[in-house]
Amino acid sequence: MDISSNPLTVEDIFKDFTCRRTGVVRALTFDVDEFYSLCDPDKENLCLYGHPNESWEVSLPAEEVPPELPEPSLGINFARDGMNKRDWLLLVAVHTDSWLLSVAYYFGARLNQIDRKRLFSLINDQPTVFEVVTQRKAIKEKVGVDMGIKSRISTKSSSDGQAKSNPRLYDEGRMEDEDEHGETLCGSCSGNYSADEFWIGCDICERWYHGKCVKITPAKAENIKQYKCPSCSMKKGRQ
Repeated sequence: MDISSNPLTVEDIFKDFTCRRTGVVRALTFDVDEFYSLCDPDKENLCLYGHPNESWEVSLPAEEVPPELPEPSLGINFARDGMNKRDWLLLVAVHTDSWLLSVAYYFGARLNQIDRKRLFSLINDQPTVFEVVTQRKAIKEKVGVDMGIKSRISTKSSSDGQAKSNPRLYDEGRMEDEDEHGETLCGSCSGNYSADEFWIGCDICERWYHGKCVKITPAKAENIKQYKCPSCSMKKGRQ
């Protein structure tokens, strides 16, 4: 991205932030074994990168000075064998949070004060990488697998007695088998399903979200005919 020729909006920068964040969260949770093996202490200074396509990479830092974007912390691999594995992952997570903010505010340098505040508010509504890694359970993600939950929708009776569809909701009453859905992931924080939390599914992208992550309560959801997650709402706005 070239900010000198292509000024970015708050929405553009936030999308870039969330995609990069998704990549590094994946590296530190689902792909943690692969990430750990790539961080060989015998190699040179290595960095953890999150990319705008939601992928991640362990690589050497950029050679050009100054770099196109702020660089992640150098040498994350050197401490790997000198620390408890969990403590090392949390240390990488903290440094990664700092890098994600640096990149976002590098792109946001030309924003005015109001837009900078709005960008920070959007970012601050997301759990940090450190928070996700701290609370993460040892589970593996099944990428691209239909777990049979997409067709589950809640219904309620309308005034004429006919049932009408509401957004697809997760709650304790509708999700009897937690084991069946234990690998369902929140599209916002990447946290896994828990039967004691309220969830809602986007009718556009079919991702699931903690109600608290997208600021939707069970009462509010009852009045929504079609739910669009923040990402899908922003895409429609740009179109």
